[in-house]
Amino acid sequence: MTVPAQPRIVYVSAAVVTDGSGRTLLVRKRGTERFMAPGGKPEPGETAAQALARELHEELGVEVAASDLDYLGRFESEAANEPGFRVVAEAFAVRLDPSGVEAAAEIAEARWLTADEAAQLPLAPLSTEHLLPLAWR
Repeated sequence: MTVPAQPRIVYVSAAVVTDGSGRTLLVRKRGTERFMAPGGKPEPGETAAQALARELHEELGVEVAASDLDYLGRFESEAANEPGFRVVAEAFAVRLDPSGVEAAAEIAEARWLTADEAAQLPLAPLSTEHLLPLAWR
């Protein structure tokens, strides 16, 4: 009898970033095609909120206190850029001023999009299945 392989998991912190005008922020990392919510992997000793605040600063140049992030929940989907992996995300909501956001580090593009505009792009499963519905509810 063979034992089924355990799914390989990537743990991340993800942001549902809105601008107050019905748009949400999606990013695309260098060397990839799918757009996704900003965020990244926690470093040892970081809480999910601390990791997200750090990632937002590193990748988008914005200062957000971990205490200003509103927890939305834990979500799981197929990983967009790691074939054979699942992504488990601790997700938070935050509203940002678009004028202060600029793609940096491994982010190739950062776009503010309406639901209709986002539907025209290749998107990460986590975003389509969980995060974008929260942004536009």
